[in-house]
Amino acid sequence: MAATQTVPQLPQSHKSLLPHLGVITLFGYGTSVRVERGHLILEDGIGSDRRCARLPRVNHGLKRLVVIGSDGMVSFPALRWLADQNASFVMLERDGSVLATTGPVRSSDARLRRAQALAINNHTALQLAVRLIGQKLAGQEGVARERLQESTVADDIARFRDSLKSAERVETVLGIEANAASAYWSAWSKLPVLYPRTDLVRVPEHWQTFGARMSPITGSPRLAVNPPNAVLNYLYAMLEAEARLAASELGLDPGLGVLHRDRQIVTASHAT
Repeated sequence: MAATQTVPQLPQSHKSLLPHLGVITLFGYGTSVRVERGHLILEDGIGSDRRCARLPRVNHGLKRLVVIGSDGMVSFPALRWLADQNASFVMLERDGSVLATTGPVRSSDARLRRAQALAINNHTALQLAVRLIGQKLAGQEGVARERLQESTVADDIARFRDSLKSAERVETVLGIEANAASAYWSAWSKLPVLYPRTDLVRVPEHWQTFGARMSPITGSPRLAVNPPNAVLNYLYAMLEAEARLAASELGLDPGLGVLHRDRQIVTASHAT
């Protein structure tokens, strides 16, 4: 007598999805995140080219589930499954903006939130701004000098970083950050972008170098018009999502910043 099939198996023709460094990214059309018999079922793809995964509640290795685009569905039981496993959920729009994040949070401490809200009105915000932008400029200087071999640009960024010491307003720090960014991205403009040799005949000429960081469509990095800038936008969106999750996990409000204007943050969080 044949054994009864209790857990339906995914078709062998489907490509499997496995966490890489704890992360699974879903994209395409008809994306689906749902729960069946205690397993998290993931599916994405374009047309007939589909990928699937069935994750059990143990030994799944999932820490982040990232969904790009809004064509598909995520069920309430799936969000509960992720919450129970302390796995975070991130939803990105195809233009690189963060639509939603969920993740474990620390219990809210009114004293901490109050101190965060008041930081912009005392010296704390300036101290944080100088420290954060100083570290950012140090990283840019290192990339320009060591990776891009642009010592002149690196020296300019070093001077901008040194000028942070005399900044007395957050607005001054933002101006220094902008000037350093202009110098930094100028060093990237002629950087060659490599593609598989078989694809070169289909790659337009303006895609073969990094080009400008600013998109001609928006006048900002959003809506990139070439692959390297689109990849950067995706990575920055992931960085924003990780920063939101980290702030929430510490009991901070990710919508209350010390550098830029306050803005509404769409986030759903679960307690550990």
